[in-house]
Amino acid sequence: MLDERLPAVEPWISDGWWAGTRAALEAATGLHPAAYADDRYHRSERRRVFERAWVCVGLAAEVATPGRLVVRQVGSRSIIITIDGDGDLRAFFNACRHRGTELVDEDCTVAGTIRCPYHRWGYRLDGRLVATPFFEEVPRPGFDRADYGLVPVRVDTWGPLLFACLDEATPPLTTWLGDLPQRLAGYGLDRWRVRASQTVPIRANWKLISENYQEYYHLRWVHPELAKVSRVDDHYRFQGPGMYCGQTTTPVSDEDRDDWLALPAKADLDPSDACSGRFLAIFPNVLLSVLPSHALVMRLDPSAPGHTSETCTFLVPEDGPQLDGGLGAEADDPAFTATRTFWFEVNGQDIDIVERGQRGLTAGAVPPGPLAPRFEEPLHRFHNMLADCMTLDRMADLTVPAGDPPGTVDRLGGGDNPVPPAIDRLVTGQ
Repeated sequence: MLDERLPAVEPWISDGWWAGTRAALEAATGLHPAAYADDRYHRSERRRVFERAWVCVGLAAEVATPGRLVVRQVGSRSIIITIDGDGDLRAFFNACRHRGTELVDEDCTVAGTIRCPYHRWGYRLDGRLVATPFFEEVPRPGFDRADYGLVPVRVDTWGPLLFACLDEATPPLTTWLGDLPQRLAGYGLDRWRVRASQTVPIRANWKLISENYQEYYHLRWVHPELAKVSRVDDHYRFQGPGMYCGQTTTPVSDEDRDDWLALPAKADLDPSDACSGRFLAIFPNVLLSVLPSHALVMRLDPSAPGHTSETCTFLVPEDGPQLDGGLGAEADDPAFTATRTFWFEVNGQDIDIVERGQRGLTAGAVPPGPLAPRFEEPLHRFHNMLADCMTLDRMADLTVPAGDPPGTVDRLGGGDNPVPPAIDRLVTGQ
């Protein structure tokens, strides 16, 4: 039905389609239902967002050793990521330079050469073409292997996260992330270890999952148990400049349940980090929850308007218990079992509600409604970042949104954060 009501052109690449998003928060509306349910919108979003943004494609630990290859889908394109013999991070389009054959179909480890399965052309881990079997038996004038290395893709890391970007014009990852590395510097996340990982299929659009994560309007009704440790009145902004939306729960409560605090906390955290939960949605596709004792990374990989794979990975501090990182090890660690069980109970509730949202947006397709200024300000920020990517002709023109200037009205929470983050104390002079 949505396809029948929309014009043949792509209206969402024009500013007018985003009028409700571009309005001030007090007058802003949610997104048009087509943004969640229309096939043509999904294809356009795949090109204009996922093939131009810095997309999270996994964890840095997945390519920690030379020769380990990971295969990832970024928009409609397949890439391979590895570490070369000099320890440099590399990424390439997953296609041979001979006749374009897919080089790798799943994560694997190679001895130092990436070989095409078709005609056995071989490439070093830095992308150089080094083997072309029998190709020179009849010389080809002017042929030089140096001209036919693998086509590189931008790749970078921050903390535990691995990012790729297919567009050379997009600002660098350091610009994309803004102040987030500084904001979370006290945790030393690059040294945290993978404890467990699991992928969950969700019958909902990736944006619904991210939006649900960013707002706590639904907390009391959808998550009555979570509301005991992440109380509505204890939510505050955690927002600086950058392509992310952040909030914090300060303090995380242990009065009714201590699931989130069951694991031992990282040593030497500052007073704010030691009592808080930080919740970041890094645009477009990663949700990062950081608590004193553990972190949860949720990577969203959309495959269709109403289908998303969510990869959930638990991280623990480097000074935490030295246990096997496999999913079967939680039986030996009751504290981790309690933490993981609580998270997946909460995530199951979220999955149920976003799938219900997808059904309503697809079958009902009603006009978008108003955003709630106190609770849904992060969604307004998120929607505007999306609108920027969808309407810009060149990503070089992207303006990374600013943070909250000192003295603005605090719409998140009931007042001033009782234990403000160090970076915010610097800004406000506290």
